Amino acid sequence: MEYMDEEKMPADFEEKFGIKVRLAIYENNEEMVAKLQAGGASQYDIIVPSDYIMPVLINQRLIQPLDHAKLPNLKNLKPLFRETSYDPGNKYSVAYQWGTVGLMYRKDKVSDAAVQSWSVLLDADKQPGAFWLIDSVREMMGIALVYQGKDFNSTNPKDLKAAADLLVATKRTKNCMGFKPGVGGKNDVVAGIAVAAIVYNGDAIQSVTEDPDKLGFVIPNEGSEIWFDSMCIPSKAPHPDAAHKWINWILEPEVGAELSNYNQYATPNAAAEAFITPEDLKNPGIYPTPEIMKKLHFTKDLGKENRIMDEAWTRTKSH
Repeated sequence: MEYMDEEKMPADFEEKFGIKVRLAIYENNEEMVAKLQAGGASQYDIIVPSDYIMPVLINQRLIQPLDHAKLPNLKNLKPLFRETSYDPGNKYSVAYQWGTVGLMYRKDKVSDAAVQSWSVLLDADKQPGAFWLIDSVREMMGIALVYQGKDFNSTNPKDLKAAADLLVATKRTKNCMGFKPGVGGKNDVVAGIAVAAIVYNGDAIQSVTEDPDKLGFVIPNEGSEIWFDSMCIPSKAPHPDAAHKWINWILEPEVGAELSNYNQYATPNAAAEAFITPEDLKNPGIYPTPEIMKKLHFTKDLGKENRIMDEAWTRTKSH
């Protein structure tokens, strides 16, 4: 998972509050929602969903309103994360980490110039070698859409058909290894099995930091996704008091910084920035420049139009 120090942070929390922490890991947001719908809403105390799935959780009443009296550290959140379109005022959610999706590549196999466009993967004539697409519907469809000059969140059937056709054609090229979650793609680039993979920035940055001569990470010029994950409490959580303690603890400046310094994702916590590794704060792969920010898109909840997106993705994966 690599999303927190799985040994130290739960142990620190347990030592401070006397509350035992057990972690459960899910592959994607859709799997998490299915678990909650199947009874998980009464089994888990905290979930960490992505922004685009939040309207589903709120509308289906799978999460409960937060008690702000138990969250004095909410004041530490940056304004951007306090007034989201789906949850203004943090009624249901508190930002955990944020980041982007981009291209991780091997500098010994791919030129820095080539990776400035998604054509390095999506144009068969420009592919430099074996690569992975990301196994995540909205990120992968969104990238295909912006590459074709369309809206990242388009639900126009023609746009989605063209994006799906492009991904099917890409999948059939000799260099495409298929679809893989971000961590798996990153591991294969590090191992030299793949020359490139579409990954979440935090997954890439840890490895790039360790081997900057061989590995790189970039957001191609056509653009990509900006996302953030939030902490929420399921509607029938067995220990809601403990859940509030965890959220408030993560919002402590030093704890928030420890989290981001470990996983190298960006912190939404303004008070934590004083404790962030200075090199990370300066790294545009973690904290994008204003120019890069202009090319990034939040994934919107598509409501009933989700069905069209899912159909396009099913066709992409099955053909």
